[in-house]
Amino acid sequence: MNRIDQLFSSDPRRLLSIYFCAGAPKPDGTADVIRTLAREGVDMIEIGIPFSDPMADGPVIQDAAAQALRGGMTLEKLFSQLDGIRADVDIPLILMGYLNPVFRYGFERFCRRCVEVGVDGIIIPDLPFKDYMENYKGVAERYGLRFIMLITPETSEERVRLIDGNTSGFIYMVSSAATTGAQKNFDAQKQAYFQRIEDMHLRIPRMVGFGISNKQTFDAACSYASGGIIGSRFVTLLKEADGDALSAIRRLKGDIGLGGDSGSSPE
Repeated sequence: MNRIDQLFSSDPRRLLSIYFCAGAPKPDGTADVIRTLAREGVDMIEIGIPFSDPMADGPVIQDAAAQALRGGMTLEKLFSQLDGIRADVDIPLILMGYLNPVFRYGFERFCRRCVEVGVDGIIIPDLPFKDYMENYKGVAERYGLRFIMLITPETSEERVRLIDGNTSGFIYMVSSAATTGAQKNFDAQKQAYFQRIEDMHLRIPRMVGFGISNKQTFDAACSYASGGIIGSRFVTLLKEADGDALSAIRRLKGDIGLGGDSGSSPE
């Protein structure tokens, strides 16, 4: 069974998924970050593929991507850093990136390499759903990869149900239509959106991402979904710690009420 399916098979709650950008802040630190996060009890990891024009990302992740590219990170180098990771890590791993680098690499070749290194799923935020259905769905399914789609408060019920019926793994429920970045709380409008999606009783589970940085936002995400995805805040802490993932994840877990070292403030 795919590791993402295994994770969600018992209808879990308060799952913590962490995003970081491969190659930042240290060019060769990707595997060490993954191993550390897995040892510290993170439930799932999203590994960002750096790209020069990350349109869905805020300044924190944009800066991390730029740093990674300056350090020589490429998709091929990322795959080489992931070689052998499954000897130490058994939690789900997802590659998250934009269509341009994946398209240039070759989508089937990309899927093949994902399977070879033990990647379980793919997130491509700028891939239109129609193109996914017509050109990519069959290939991803042939390789056993879960293709995770994003929804936002503006996504229609019809589109949400199409995504629910034609994707697998989980639905990435973006908290707002804005770019990534830490927020102090989720207002009533965002929580009404979470409730609206929950009331649809979808087939596959959901994770909430964008804006989670503290206990209030993490608790709100977990109230309406299986858990939360944290990116910008962890990327900030990782940079502040000069790549020390142990220090960064313990500070983050303290901030969101999962134990660890508290005391940092939301970015």
